[in-house]
Amino acid sequence: MIELEAVYHRSGLNWSYAYNESTVHIRLRTKRGNVTQVRLECGDKYNWDKYNESIAMERFGSDGLFDYWQAAISPRFRRVVYYFALYGEVGETVYFLEKGFFDTPPTIIYEGLFDFPYLSPEDVHSPPEWVKEAVFYQIFPERFAKGDPSLDPEGTLEWGGEPSPTHFFGGDLQGVLDHLDHLVELGINAVYFNPLFAATTNHKYDTRDYMLVDPHFGTNEKLKELVDACHDRGIRVLLDGVFNHCGHMFPPFIDVQQNGPASRYASWFHIQEWPLKVENGTPSYATFGFEPIMPKLNTGNEEVKAYLLEVGRYWVSELGLDGWRLDVANEVDHAFWREFRREIKKANPDAYLLGEIMHDAMLWLQGDQFDAVMNYPFTNIVLDFFARRHIDATRFAQSINTQLASFPQQVTEAAFNLLDSHDTVRLLTLCGGNKQLMKLAVIFQLTFQGTPCFYYGDEIGLDGEHDPYNRKCMEWNPAKQDRELLEFFRRLIALRKAHPALRGSGLRFLTISGLPQLLVYERYDEKDRFLLLLNNDESACTVTVQSSGLNGLWQDVGSDTVIRIAESTIEVALPGFGYAILQASADHLIEDIRLSVS
Repeated sequence: MIELEAVYHRSGLNWSYAYNESTVHIRLRTKRGNVTQVRLECGDKYNWDKYNESIAMERFGSDGLFDYWQAAISPRFRRVVYYFALYGEVGETVYFLEKGFFDTPPTIIYEGLFDFPYLSPEDVHSPPEWVKEAVFYQIFPERFAKGDPSLDPEGTLEWGGEPSPTHFFGGDLQGVLDHLDHLVELGINAVYFNPLFAATTNHKYDTRDYMLVDPHFGTNEKLKELVDACHDRGIRVLLDGVFNHCGHMFPPFIDVQQNGPASRYASWFHIQEWPLKVENGTPSYATFGFEPIMPKLNTGNEEVKAYLLEVGRYWVSELGLDGWRLDVANEVDHAFWREFRREIKKANPDAYLLGEIMHDAMLWLQGDQFDAVMNYPFTNIVLDFFARRHIDATRFAQSINTQLASFPQQVTEAAFNLLDSHDTVRLLTLCGGNKQLMKLAVIFQLTFQGTPCFYYGDEIGLDGEHDPYNRKCMEWNPAKQDRELLEFFRRLIALRKAHPALRGSGLRFLTISGLPQLLVYERYDEKDRFLLLLNNDESACTVTVQSSGLNGLWQDVGSDTVIRIAESTIEVALPGFGYAILQASADHLIEDIRLSVS
């Protein structure tokens, strides 16, 4: 029996959406293994008899509970109505319409069907194309590199010393300029900077002046020089926009502190009780968290809104900035972000708007606010498997498939996929110092769709627990860098950039019983096919790949193990925490791959 209570679809969101100006994606959910086939019956609502078609839907992923189906259609007149025909194992057929489930197909075709009213180009969520090709690198400016010691604040410590939440080490913009060749050699083509604007802390999330580069980092002119130098090397630049809150030295907030309710800026903030005070760690005004030095801005206030929109426009126009990473984005009202998007896209239609949201972000990803968000759900899935070892390969694959089904495809293509940052424990530390385990996580990150981002220093073996130890100084002495790890990052980044199949949507997980920590998956497009085997276990194993269609066409393109390729068999001897990456031409599509282990 088809279990109808598991069947789900609704018009809109991630279930029916415009993928581009001519293509609509339609999705359906059914109970895992309960439905053998689904056909999408679709046509024009004004002339179904002349314009209709029946399309077999593809099962593009499964998790522990459900199968997810998708069909891509190109409505001739940009509109389509549709219903689903679901086929069970014993000849059962159920027809699913917006108005319910039926044993027979509809006879009055215009009544009760799902409806995609019109594919308006203006409604298509279209993140910038360059983002799909980007490999990001996150720089915490105070700790990346020192280039101009004359800018050092009082009390600056020697580079590489023990960090604390209040220490300064003198990192600056000139230091970044001096080391751009490192980024180019690594393969980086996009940089995300933590805040650069005037503030009192070393992290600069307490903005004092949104129109001024912090004097500890340099000048506005030096930032312009840096952005131009990045662009000359093919590197895009994202700045961190802190528009949820300011710092306690922001002049309007100082005025409120001095003049109380009489301040002309009183409505710029969320004051709960006068006078301003902090009792038992709780301020009488809204803040980021409970941080007294970070008062929350009232983005519903027209003056605040106008000011912040001008800040956003100014730096995009002045620098040729490639976008904004937007701090604490989920605590700012949606109306503000809609206006922010309109203004920024006027200044640079190709700007990338990236929100910091750590939970389900679908409400912000409908084309009217952000292009993407920092993909922390992805982060947690990857870390739970590779670093924390909380789940097995089957659960990992199911969780990734759930994630893919939760968002439109173009959202996944532009998602910001990170494994660590200034807010988290560093990846190497999360992996218990196991460099091989870290490599496995990075391989998956670099062979998955979306935009990978690496935190400065990961590539040369920096480790560190939570703040302040995850914000230690970058190590520039080659003798103290992990050069083998650096070469691994270079090689894998180059492999990703060379093959669109590793960045696209073609993905299939393969299962091997008996080895719960062995992850095997394929990545493919119309040109290439990759087979990846990642042994997330300390014990070695040998995997045999069999298919009548192999014919020696596979080649090793990035493994750390011994691979024997014969006419119809590949034998992969994986060491503990080892990996194999094989490539073949998609002209030799292999559908009957069989895996066994010994």
